[in-house]
Amino acid sequence: MRPLMNAHVSPPAPLTQDWDALDHGKYADEGEVVRGLLARVPLTPAEREAVVAQAIDLVELARKTQKTEGVVESFLQEFSLGTREGLALMCLAEALLRIPDEDTRDKLIAEKIGSADWASHLGQSENLFVNASTWGLMLTGKLVDVDEDARRDLPGFLRRVAGRLGEPVIRQAVAAAVRMMGEQFVVGRTIQGALKRANRERWLCSFDMLGEGARTVADAERYETIYAKAIHGVGKAIPERKEMQGPMTGHGVSVKLSALSPRYEATQEARVWAELYPRV
Repeated sequence: MRPLMNAHVSPPAPLTQDWDALDHGKYADEGEVVRGLLARVPLTPAEREAVVAQAIDLVELARKTQKTEGVVESFLQEFSLGTREGLALMCLAEALLRIPDEDTRDKLIAEKIGSADWASHLGQSENLFVNASTWGLMLTGKLVDVDEDARRDLPGFLRRVAGRLGEPVIRQAVAAAVRMMGEQFVVGRTIQGALKRANRERWLCSFDMLGEGARTVADAERYETIYAKAIHGVGKAIPERKEMQGPMTGHGVSVKLSALSPRYEATQEARVWAELYPRV
């Protein structure tokens, strides 16, 4: 990869601290914003060429790496989070980790998987494992005994069996795919487990507790307790790597403000300041 060792980036102009101006610009056109930011960091022609060259190297390396990735990575490449199916799997992965009740889990699987267009993924992946997972999630003859009419009309078959996704064998098949997603995006069931895995893998993390937005004051109080325990747990944990020790270079916790207030809304500014600010 071509390094940028010799490139000298001019210091950026001071950024405004006017929060009103920042708030005003949140709906600005992205292209205009990017051009404005680029203007704040003027680059020489040589510096721009170095940036473009490194970007090309990174893209080529990423494309080359796809061929050697494992089955989990291939699955994620096929069902990316930019698709309805990928989003459904992520929602399911988060929810299944917190739902011990099988009946509730079955209903959630039926709701999420039944609304996704799995048929559009058939035959699109070069990795056989991804295609096999797709067929499994579509509930073809590999999981249930279907007649030839169903085999000839898979979209229609999916619609007919989507409501029966609660059958144990189907639930297990879907849960297996969901666990695969969860292992990629969910570091652990508890903060202690997440810290252990992060340190083992030598990751530096800002942990998200996967909390939903609070709907009641009781919800906000419960999430506050959960966040406090997580922050204390992260604070007490001492990473093995010295460069990751300390409040500025160690693990952190991402706090979802809407989880700490049931009325985290622009129209409730006074209440937000009165209730949320002390919690934070």
